[in-house]
Amino acid sequence: MTLADVAAASGVSVTTASLVLTGRARELRISEDAERRVRSTAQELGYRRGALVSGPRPGPSRTIGFVLDTVTSSGLAGEVVKGAVEAAYRHGFMLFAGETGGDPALERSLVQAMRDRRADGIVFATTHTRAITVPEGLHHGPTVLLNATAGAGPAIPSVVSDEVQGGRSAARLLVEAGHRHGVHLIGAGPGPYDVPPRSIAAVQRLIGLREVFAAAGVEVVSAHRCPRWTPEDGYDATRDLLRHHLPKALVCFDDRLAFGAYQALGEAGLAVPGDVSVLGFDDHPVASWMRPRLTTIALPHHELGVQAVEVLVEMLGRRGRGARPPLIRRVPMPVREGGSVARPQ
Repeated sequence: MTLADVAAASGVSVTTASLVLTGRARELRISEDAERRVRSTAQELGYRRGALVSGPRPGPSRTIGFVLDTVTSSGLAGEVVKGAVEAAYRHGFMLFAGETGGDPALERSLVQAMRDRRADGIVFATTHTRAITVPEGLHHGPTVLLNATAGAGPAIPSVVSDEVQGGRSAARLLVEAGHRHGVHLIGAGPGPYDVPPRSIAAVQRLIGLREVFAAAGVEVVSAHRCPRWTPEDGYDATRDLLRHHLPKALVCFDDRLAFGAYQALGEAGLAVPGDVSVLGFDDHPVASWMRPRLTTIALPHHELGVQAVEVLVEMLGRRGRGARPPLIRRVPMPVREGGSVARPQ
């Protein structure tokens, strides 16, 4: 007999049944009628919760749940988790991580499992910055979204990269190198809605780029929206650009786009940075293998993990006092200097 069986027989959600059977019905204002139904049904069906989650809540468990939509052992995701683990350890918490592969059913199941195991709070992380439908169960306790914002429903604190600042930094690099003409965008633009589907990062990077370029009197000659940010897309977009223009600088919205751009420029007999400066975003591992090494605006993966836990611990410390941390904490994106930007010839 499972918790889902009890919930179905009681006519309530799995989350509601779990909250009733862990003694949190009154705390979260679940109706007395629903509470009676769940308890009566559980008794009739012979349902017994495990010793780990039965009985009244004994107080803080000093554990944090971390739910991620990709494989935690991959390089970039691994850095996020590493930062979260280190921050949790400094505050005396243990962190349990689970990955969902983006499966909504598995997301709900993992969130529920961590609530059942009395995690004091949950960090819910996505690989790419986007607005999400918040899984059922996250609203029933302290939660921080990492690299995501709530698309609808009650607001939940979020930790994200400062993509607007990143766009400004990219534009300043080119302006300070003397680029005033022949600047082209690869990956997004020219308008704020000419971006890949649901890409918050692209919109915000565009805002920062255009803000600095406009103030410096730099005209963006062309922009090439790419539905995906892959080397193949960067290669195709750059080849198409070279049919009509001879660029002096390319701003690629992802390092993988820049990798493709390098190939197209090389085939056209153009050198980086002697003929064309190229700038990327994210500090993807491929950036360090490009020759010359790509100059890029880095995603602060490790610091994102650190700050997500810091915000959650801050929430736990304020619990019951009404005060809340800022809804969005933006983490600066550092510049990784390579050799792909130079003064125009």
